[in-house]
Amino acid sequence: GSSYKCDFETDLCKALPELNLQPGWIRRNGLSSMGPPYSDHNGNDSAYFLSLSSETRSSSATLRTNVFLPTNEEHLCQITFHYWISEMNGTLMVGLRKHSEDTITSIWQVSGELQNQWKANTIIISSTEKYEV
Repeated sequence: GSSYKCDFETDLCKALPELNLQPGWIRRNGLSSMGPPYSDHNGNDSAYFLSLSSETRSSSATLRTNVFLPTNEEHLCQITFHYWISEMNGTLMVGLRKHSEDTITSIWQVSGELQNQWKANTIIISSTEKYEV
């Protein structure tokens, strides 16, 4: 199967469209004096990650992938992502939008607890049609 590492060092990861199509998100690193986190999940303070902009913190922001091709028995889609939740009483949700549907189906979510640490999660997706995450 094909896999690739997705980081934000020079631009956005290949799975995501341009950042200007993702309102509410900014690309920054731990040196940007915006408060925690002060490093990425490896402890690197100059490595880039995506963060909610300060104007967005009271509302919601969506980060959409490009359209993925359908999966099959041999080729499921596995996505591992790292996330950080600080003083936030909202919810981080991963949703699936299939090509033929307008609705987004929640496939994973976490909410509310004050964490202030990086955590990782892996989701596995199977879809008989094109989809976005």
